[in-house]
Amino acid sequence: MHDSLLMTIRHFISVTPAEEDLIRQLFVPEALPKGGFFLRPGEVSRKVAFILQGVFHNFQNRDGQDLTYYFGREQEFIGDYESFLPAQPATHGIQALEEARLLTITHDHLQQFYREVGQGERFGRLMAEALFVDVLRQLTSFYEESPEQRYARFVRTYPDLQQRTPQYYIASYVGVKPQSLSRIRGRAVS
Repeated sequence: MHDSLLMTIRHFISVTPAEEDLIRQLFVPEALPKGGFFLRPGEVSRKVAFILQGVFHNFQNRDGQDLTYYFGREQEFIGDYESFLPAQPATHGIQALEEARLLTITHDHLQQFYREVGQGERFGRLMAEALFVDVLRQLTSFYEESPEQRYARFVRTYPDLQQRTPQYYIASYVGVKPQSLSRIRGRAVS
């Protein structure tokens, strides 16, 4: 169960067998049903997770409508660091779009990971840098790209999600209404 997590960590840092054992202890298996919440808006985020199976969307609810700004899928980490790090109520939510299996780690255990895994802090920094680049790329795309270009980037970045994710979440991520996404997709196929 922890093998894919360890493989991901080893892609960035080296770990000893003793550190691997510690990682197995710190990351706890958890399951969520389709539609289940990893984090609800207003709750304080107590953990982050590595996705073993499933797709998630990070969203903000504005005027009763969920606005998707990030997708997480297998072999990726999810969390709301804006809530997790300062232990403040979340303004965003994270919801499973499919039945999901995760390995979760609490804030205290993450701090232990940073202290006791030789290159743990380096791993944390590299993950934060990757997340920063992803978020910045998504943000700047709304200023620099047309909806068609944003959709094409979505398809390149998440080629498997078109079949696994409701179209209205993809439309929200791209920044258009579902009807507009249908037109964009139709033109892309032509």
